[in-house]
Amino acid sequence: MAILRRHTNARMSQIVVHNGTVYLAGQVGDDMAAGIEQQTRETLASIERLLDEAGTDKSRILSVTIYLKDIDAHFAGMNSVWDQWLPQGVAPARATVEAKLCEPEILVEMSVVAALP
Repeated sequence: MAILRRHTNARMSQIVVHNGTVYLAGQVGDDMAAGIEQQTRETLASIERLLDEAGTDKSRILSVTIYLKDIDAHFAGMNSVWDQWLPQGVAPARATVEAKLCEPEILVEMSVVAALP
């Protein structure tokens, strides 16, 4: 089965599709000066765009790993946006961890695996 890669550079692809499964690279928001809620909204918007480009949508997310800069400070704010964004009845498998992210201004990063229709 073929592997499709999109938005690829020397280190990574933003989208990889294989055998009916879509893998997204870790996504972050655009405005690094924003708070956790805005960074989460921007991150989820990026995920939606990439899923759409791959031919699927957020209702088909299988799993998500969420990385927070400070889980104590940001968990509730991130979840308030997540809970509004995710359709009811399609909650994916999920892990949320505290992590030192690649830029100090990044408060949240999400990595997604989804199914194609």
